Amino acid sequence: MPISDEFIAYVLDQFSGWGGVSACKMFGGAGLYRGEKMFGLVADDTAYLKVDDTNRAQFIQAGSLPFKPYPGKAMTMSYYEIPPEVLEDPEQLAAWAKQSLDIQNKGK
Repeated sequence: MPISDEFIAYVLDQFSGWGGVSACKMFGGAGLYRGEKMFGLVADDTAYLKVDDTNRAQFIQAGSLPFKPYPGKAMTMSYYEIPPEVLEDPEQLAAWAKQSLDIQNKGK
């Protein structure tokens, strides 16, 4: 299922207070960028943030699931669904996204 322009606009609006966030459509979804670093993605009108051992537990505790690029297959990627209550709270969303951006910056 392709992503909708309306959902992308909503996600970008939620990030507007953090500033500098853009979306780039690719492979039927979209990458979420701040500057040149991709810290999240959108697929099937669901937003995800990058995770590693520093923040994965907070996503799991919130009941989030990992991004599965191929439905029906066990493969997952290191992105977890943004909990709805976080996505609806721009301040909390920015805090969670900053952690994901920090992960990407560590990898330079």
